[in-house]
Amino acid sequence: MISANNVTLRLGKKALFEEVNIKFTEGNCYGLIGANGAGKSTFLKILSGQLEPTNGDVVITPGQRLSFLQQDHFKYDEFSVLDTVIMGNRRLYDIMKEKDAIYMKEDFSDEDGIRASELEAEFADMDGWNAESDAATLLNGLGIPTEEHYTIMKDLPGALKVKVLLAQALFGNPDILLLDEPTNHLDLDAIAWLEEFLINFENTVIVVSHDRYFLNKVCTNIADIDYGKIQLYAGNYDFWYESSQLLIKQMKEANKKKEEKIKELQEFISRFSANASKSKQATSRKRALEKIQLDEIRPSSRKYPYIDFRPSREIGNEVLMVENISKTIDGVKILDNVSFILGHDDKVAFVGSNELAKTTLFKIITGEMEPDEGTYKWGVTTSQSYFPKDNTQIFDTDLLIVDWLTQFSEIKDATYVRGFLGRMLFAGEDGVKKMRVLSGGEKVRVLLSRMMIEASNVLILDEPTDHLDMESITALNNGLIKFPGVILFSSRDHQVVETTANRIIEFLPNGTIIDKITTYDEYLASDEMARKRSVYSMAAADEDDN
Repeated sequence: MISANNVTLRLGKKALFEEVNIKFTEGNCYGLIGANGAGKSTFLKILSGQLEPTNGDVVITPGQRLSFLQQDHFKYDEFSVLDTVIMGNRRLYDIMKEKDAIYMKEDFSDEDGIRASELEAEFADMDGWNAESDAATLLNGLGIPTEEHYTIMKDLPGALKVKVLLAQALFGNPDILLLDEPTNHLDLDAIAWLEEFLINFENTVIVVSHDRYFLNKVCTNIADIDYGKIQLYAGNYDFWYESSQLLIKQMKEANKKKEEKIKELQEFISRFSANASKSKQATSRKRALEKIQLDEIRPSSRKYPYIDFRPSREIGNEVLMVENISKTIDGVKILDNVSFILGHDDKVAFVGSNELAKTTLFKIITGEMEPDEGTYKWGVTTSQSYFPKDNTQIFDTDLLIVDWLTQFSEIKDATYVRGFLGRMLFAGEDGVKKMRVLSGGEKVRVLLSRMMIEASNVLILDEPTDHLDMESITALNNGLIKFPGVILFSSRDHQVVETTANRIIEFLPNGTIIDKITTYDEYLASDEMARKRSVYSMAAADEDDN
């Protein structure tokens, strides 16, 4: 068990948390939610001991081990992948290294023998003999192949480093597990594995995530941060939303009844306070009036942008034809003879662990990259808006947001353009920020503003939910559902994929695709052959590499 007792944190004059009291108990998974800036990650740092509160304290049941997801992707660059995972239980790792050092001594003394015996006993008590196999199981579950387990961390790509650090947090069955955005940069298969792991995890979990489907799947409770307080709700994210909305509705209805009663009492007092025969009744009603207090209903600090993609032209029947496209990058075949035809009703989710293949195809069909072989052709009635995964070059400019966005608008009017920015929560002076100083979430909202102002009938989005808060993801999800044109997109957000797509194209590790007219959940449930093909293709790719 872990609890916060009267925890207050002040940053300058601002109180981020004010006398927070909350208890997290064993056997539950708590989703920690709140608007951007509410202090979710900060609160996890307080719980983990990385940050000291201004007042109050955090209490952990004696003898329990706490583990948290590391955010520094370079901290373990000099260690192997397997060692990095085992460091999740630092005491166990230190025992292993001390044992190895003793046994490597040439002049092994009696004292060394005694110490080695003590370490072996503690090592056995901690199930140390299974440490490497347990770490390997976690890594394999997250999609890191066995041949990478002895690779030095600095030689891994960033996406795999994230998975290793997650495996480290999960290692060794910690009593308390703190996870800050664990699904970031995970593919959908890895997220599904993590969901099952947490569902079966018997200790205490506190997780911050913007993935609504994930929270619904794993959480038994929701801890909602709003205005420096944390309110606990039983149930998952959807239950929290319904409960919180119902609570507000009930408070408003109660206030309405109180206001009616107040008006009734005030009218009686006004009419009969000067009447001697009614004076006692008037006095009684004054006392009753003084006791009535309206519930304080503070509006949530959450802010939802308004995302509405409206194409300026209706799309025709011919949308996109992709024929036999192949692409090799750095000696690895990323796309292998990929072909498909899009119709005017298609909303296609590109899924699978081969993320480079998805991004490469997006770049090819938007003209940013040439294929080695094959062709593609857009229909004459189509217009495309593209949201790239890597937007570094776009924001490498000193232009103001409003000036940059005006370039893409047919109406060259600052007030008109500011209207789009306002919908995306860029109020007042925010519109004159320079492009290069924007945060990750602000950059995404600017790019979505461009897509709205371009009014295209084909949207191409490569991981648009990265860096967005839950409110913005919800708004984007609703905007995509309402969009009457064609969508090609990739996303790690299960709910966005399931509610938006009517067609699934899975990219296999060998660069080929599986193409199905279906929803995502139906695809996962029924296409067992696709799963087997994926495994087969991975094995085939490994054989080719060898």
